[in-house]
Amino acid sequence: MAHLLGADGIALTIGTRTLLHDVSLGLDDGDRIGVVGPNGAGKSTLLRLLAGTQAPDAGRVTRVGGSRLGMLVQRDVDDDAATIRDLVHGDDATHEWASDSRIRSVHAGLLADLDLDQPASTLSGGQRRRVALAALLVEDPDVLLLDEPTNHLDVEGVAWLAEHLKNRYGRPGATGALVVVTHDRWFLDAVCSRTWEVRGDGTGGVDGYDGGYAAYILARAERARQAATAAEKRNNLLRKELAWLKRGAPARTSKPKFRLDAAAALIDDEPPPRDTLELTQMATRRLGKDVLDLEDVTVTVPAREGSEAGPRDAAGRRVLLDDVTWRLGPGDRYGVVGVNGAGKTTLLALLAGRREPDSGRVRRGKTVHVAELTQDVGELDDVAHLTAVQVVDREKRTVVVDGKELTAGQLTERLGFTRERAHTLVRDLSGGERRRLQLLRLLVSEPNVLLLDEPTNDLDTDTLAAVEDLLDGWPGTLIVVSHDRYLLERVCDRQWALLGDGALRDLPGGVEQYLALRRAGVGGGAGGGRGATAADVSSRGVHPSPRSSGSPARPIQPRDETSAAAARGGVASAEGAAGNARSAAEGSAASSVGGVGQAAVWSAAEVRAARKEIARVERRLGRIADEEKALHEQIAADPTDFGAVAALDEKLRRLGAEKEELELAWLEAAEVAG
Repeated sequence: MAHLLGADGIALTIGTRTLLHDVSLGLDDGDRIGVVGPNGAGKSTLLRLLAGTQAPDAGRVTRVGGSRLGMLVQRDVDDDAATIRDLVHGDDATHEWASDSRIRSVHAGLLADLDLDQPASTLSGGQRRRVALAALLVEDPDVLLLDEPTNHLDVEGVAWLAEHLKNRYGRPGATGALVVVTHDRWFLDAVCSRTWEVRGDGTGGVDGYDGGYAAYILARAERARQAATAAEKRNNLLRKELAWLKRGAPARTSKPKFRLDAAAALIDDEPPPRDTLELTQMATRRLGKDVLDLEDVTVTVPAREGSEAGPRDAAGRRVLLDDVTWRLGPGDRYGVVGVNGAGKTTLLALLAGRREPDSGRVRRGKTVHVAELTQDVGELDDVAHLTAVQVVDREKRTVVVDGKELTAGQLTERLGFTRERAHTLVRDLSGGERRRLQLLRLLVSEPNVLLLDEPTNDLDTDTLAAVEDLLDGWPGTLIVVSHDRYLLERVCDRQWALLGDGALRDLPGGVEQYLALRRAGVGGGAGGGRGATAADVSSRGVHPSPRSSGSPARPIQPRDETSAAAARGGVASAEGAAGNARSAAEGSAASSVGGVGQAAVWSAAEVRAARKEIARVERRLGRIADEEKALHEQIAADPTDFGAVAALDEKLRRLGAEKEELELAWLEAAEVAG
């Protein structure tokens, strides 16, 4: 493999912060590097140094003569006088690029919904981003540097870009190299063969790992374990040295000096701590049986010139939602995906009460307290003159967490703000810090319905992991709009899709089913026509999510009235889980072969759903085993209290009955999963 680019001992200091120090890196043909690290660690700076647009304080960057380098920056260049054709192809004649299948693929993947003669002045921020990315891919540089390329791309666009980059730089014998800074962990796993971590801890180091994001996390955990072991040995030795110094005779000057030097060396060898980050689980207000219902809702918006495909009403306005009915129950955890401009943010505005439908109605439960994380960090502009601590303190002075009262300062510290940054004015915070502060403001209000619009924007991978840990235990109703497949599949039970044709579709098969529908041309919007398939479940006139009380199961199919009623109580929830598995098995047999009564042929979507049900049942069985053990210990502790023993025995019987039902559900789901 030919060497393309190298960095030898580069260093860079900005103000008092050391971003990079004595960093040496290299790029060869076939390398696909993902760059990760905390916000503000210097990831974008590293790309600029490699590209030669910024000079290091020390060291040098060398590039093989004749190699071409291209870089996508986070801020797109404005050239409002140019057309899309000018920005992507320059002065090249149409016949020169239209005959190239690779370039036609770029057009289909990024520009299918745009008119090439459309002026740049009419483009939205997301469209400008796609045009800039398309122009870079058309050039086909030997070294491609991408800074947050998935921003403003929908799920379909991210999947296309990952496949394109793998085919270009990852096939056997491929020439050229790729370096990408992104927080999209699915993209890192799909594209990258190696990972660079910019530490951002003041040492200026960059660590290399083999593999994508998953391999990087495992390797980093192993390094942390080894570092902890080394630190423990070092601390033990330091304690011995200090103890010897306390015991040593003052007159013996030579040996104490030797010991002092040894102790000083151990103290100097203390590694800098990694910034801790913990999202605190706040209390949530009680959530009743009624949460949020969209009933026969229609929403239209003015059609723009040159415009998106999709249905129109009699007045020529675009129809985002067409007679949609959608019911949200307590504890529902839904992810929403869709093409750009299909109405995902509008859907959240309806649920939040910021917008009224053109027809139909939105019903809200009396106990509902909604908190919404929008894409606009500009909503913090009204508190830009305050510090981060003051912003949280204005929302709530103290919050009780796990029985302890925490102040605003303690909360911001848990969210990864150092003491210095916590007392920094909001207007001086980075984009990632402002995003974290937005989320903290929501949590201290103790909502029971959480609406998240692209929550992964501007967050680094460590912060995203903390967000997911928090949402995993979220007891309220959760709706997430995101193009981050990793987040959606981690925290949501089910996905729904807006395809630009006015309908809201349930996706039992998750994001993969959404991509299959788009490839089949289902829905409106870019690249898709209107149509339907057997896998397509429209929300029009359907009530897929009836109310359920108690702790809701994680369904793999839309729940019916029987399963909702069965969800009341411990044993009944297990019966509901079994009913879900049975309905999944019965429904998938019909949908897979096109009729009832034929042999069951399980689709990939049904197999995936069944495996999720198996995992859920196994987790519950594990908790039941722990509860049974605890009850037996309570009985053994005081067997003479007959009243208490009888009550505990009744709990054991209920757990046993629930376990039987769960085991039945496991067997039925296992038949589907194979």
